[in-house]
Amino acid sequence: MPGLTVSKLLLLIFVVLAAWWLVNGFRRNRAAKDAAEAAPEQMVTCAHCALCLPRGEAIAEGDKFFCCEEHRRLAG
Repeated sequence: MPGLTVSKLLLLIFVVLAAWWLVNGFRRNRAAKDAAEAAPEQMVTCAHCALCLPRGEAIAEGDKFFCCEEHRRLAG
């Protein structure tokens, strides 16, 4: 390219790197904000062994929760 000096090339590289750094910073901030806003899952206690586990992983029977099928069977 005619007229492209070393100082102009360095300035162009600096501008590109600064833009890349800003875009990645905004992405990281958005991901961290989304993770912080995610609601934690409710914890429940196994009615047989008193293990605490997320409600989504528990086996429900009536108003009781169990950590595995065997504990649900033994408590019944």
